[in-house]
Amino acid sequence: MIETLKANLLSPIPLAFALGIFARLVKSEFSLPKDIYSALSIYLLFALGLKGGVELSHASFAAIVAPAGVTLLLGCITPLTAYAAMRYVGRFNASDSAGMAAHYGSVSAVTFIAAQQFMVRVGAPAEGYMPTLLTLLESPGIHIALAIGAIQRNKQLIAAGGHAAAQGSMKDVLHEVLTGRTMILLVGGLIVGFFMGEAGWKAVSPFFDSGFKGALMLFLLEMGVVAGDRLGDLKKVGPFLLGYGIVLPLAHGALGVVLGEWAGLSPSGAAVLGTMAASASYIAAPPAVRLTLPEANPTYSLTAALAITFPFNILAGIPLYYALAQRLAA
Repeated sequence: MIETLKANLLSPIPLAFALGIFARLVKSEFSLPKDIYSALSIYLLFALGLKGGVELSHASFAAIVAPAGVTLLLGCITPLTAYAAMRYVGRFNASDSAGMAAHYGSVSAVTFIAAQQFMVRVGAPAEGYMPTLLTLLESPGIHIALAIGAIQRNKQLIAAGGHAAAQGSMKDVLHEVLTGRTMILLVGGLIVGFFMGEAGWKAVSPFFDSGFKGALMLFLLEMGVVAGDRLGDLKKVGPFLLGYGIVLPLAHGALGVVLGEWAGLSPSGAAVLGTMAASASYIAAPPAVRLTLPEANPTYSLTAALAITFPFNILAGIPLYYALAQRLAA
C-alpha cells in the first residue's frame, strides 16, 4: 500500500501540480498563456469523451444496462450532496459550493486507474467496461453542479438589484449549461467515439492518446499556479476542507459500492465504482468550472481534491471500498 501511494504521488501529474504551486511560492512570473490553457482544456475534454465512447461501443447492452443506470444515479446524487455539505455545513457561497460539487460529482481518472491496478494485484480484476462507467459518471456530476451554480448566481443577481439583464439571463441558464463548451466536448465526444468505434479511434489515437498525458501535465502545471495564487485562503477554511475531503469520499464510496453490488457488479467492480464515486476530478472539472463559474475559488476545490481526497483514496479508501464490497458479497 505504501508503494502504491508513493508510486502515485510521484507520478507526473501530481508532480506537475506541485511544481505550479512551487512556482508561485517562490514568486515566479511563470504561467501558461491564456490561449494555450484554453486549447489544453478543449483537447483534454474532447479526448476523454472520445475514449469513453469507444469503450462504450465494445460493451453489450445487457451487461452494462444496470451498472450504467446506478452510475448515472450516482452522477446525480454526488454533486447534490457535495453542494449541500459545502453550502449549508461549510457556509460557503453558491459559486464556491457549486465549483466544489463539480469536482466531487466528477471522477479522478488517476484514482480510477489506481483502483483498477489494486484489483489486478489482489487477483480479482474488475469488469472490462469500467472505463465506460467512468465517462458516464463524469458528465452528470459536472453539469448538475454547474447548473446549480448558474441558477444560484442568477438568483443572487436578481435579489441584489433586479437587473433586467440578470432576469433575462435566468431564462437562458439551462441553455447556457446544456450547450456550453464542456457539454459539447464531453458528451459530444462520447457520442462521436461510440459511432466511430475502434477503427476510427486507431486513426486519431496518435493525437488523442499519445499526447494526452503530456497535455495533462501542462494543464496541471497551470492549475498548480492558479492554486498557488490563492493558498492564503486556506487559512480560513483549512479544518473544514480536511474533514470534507475525507468524510464525503467515504460516504460517496460506500454508496457506490452498495449500488454496484445491487446492480450485479463483482466485488472488484463494485469497489472500483465506489472508488470513482469517492474520487474528485482534477482533469475535467477544473476547466469546466473555470469556463462556467470563473468567480469560484479554485484553491478550495483543487486543494481538497488533490491534497486531501486523492492521497486518502490511494492510501486507505480503495482497500476500504474493496473490503466493504467483499463483505456485502459474502
